Amino acid sequence: YGARVAQPRIMALLEKHKIPVSFFIPTVSAELHPEAIDAILKSPLKHEIGVHGWVHEVLSNLTGSEELDLTRRAFEYWSMRLGRAPVGIRCPSWDFTKDTLGLIQEMRFLYDSSLMGDDRPYEIVADGKPTGIVELPVEWILDDFAYYSYDRPNYAYLRVSDNDVFEVYKNEFDKAYEEGTMFLLTMHPQITGHRSRIVVLERLIAYMKTKPGVWFATHEQVARAAAAQLRD
Repeated sequence: YGARVAQPRIMALLEKHKIPVSFFIPTVSAELHPEAIDAILKSPLKHEIGVHGWVHEVLSNLTGSEELDLTRRAFEYWSMRLGRAPVGIRCPSWDFTKDTLGLIQEMRFLYDSSLMGDDRPYEIVADGKPTGIVELPVEWILDDFAYYSYDRPNYAYLRVSDNDVFEVYKNEFDKAYEEGTMFLLTMHPQITGHRSRIVVLERLIAYMKTKPGVWFATHEQVARAAAAQLRD
């Protein structure tokens, strides 16, 4: 559903509002749905694709060598598919192990988007030393899965109304706008791509567009702007 029905619906919304975004896609998903990747790459909006694991593996369940192998394979796949090395990574389920940072540095990623140390972009510091890696922090408050997840054992959705979700997103955006910093949503096609939920997304976009000076950008664009500020 996500690749076949939801993504085209989301892509049409992005085209309508001329908004470039970043897609983080497990490699196996890309191999199963090459036409979905083609649609992203052919968009005139120049969307970004970043690394998101091999098969959305749980990194904390892997050995260091297993994590290295799968991350390298994903990196190599996307380097070939994109025609250039991907510059960003989001760990599956934001699972960050003791080995992850070393892999990010080894593969020379510009940024990571898996940690929750701030609301604003920041530089990752390890053992008291700056790494040069820009972190674009995430948060469950701004992840659609937290509101619309399906509880299989109980055959029930988490009961949060679309209007309530909109109010959370709006309030987060309003405060970010007041502070003059980043508002970063994490969305999944198979979740937000449903009809009632994409109405909420379009409503949010329309509201954001009423505010002067809002910059809709990919993660790469934001990370490069943040990196330039870090150098100043």
